[in-house]
Amino acid sequence: MPDMSASLALTYLVPLAKEVDEDKVTPGVLGFIVFAVMALAVWGLMKSMNRHMRKVDFEETSKTPRTPQPAEKGTGPAKG
Repeated sequence: MPDMSASLALTYLVPLAKEVDEDKVTPGVLGFIVFAVMALAVWGLMKSMNRHMRKVDFEETSKTPRTPQPAEKGTGPAKG
């Protein structure tokens, strides 16, 4: 099925491409609409990302692993 729509698109768009003046190629209204839709999509994604990043709560750990310090005498729990 996708092959049929691609061939139909080529059938209608190729003659339009031949009518375009080779010296005056501009993006036109369709280019503006595509650009505007992409800009709105990026704006929406950035707002969503900021909202999700605000929810993240983490504590930064050091890159070197901590070694446990030996306990001093008399500071541990009483045995007995």
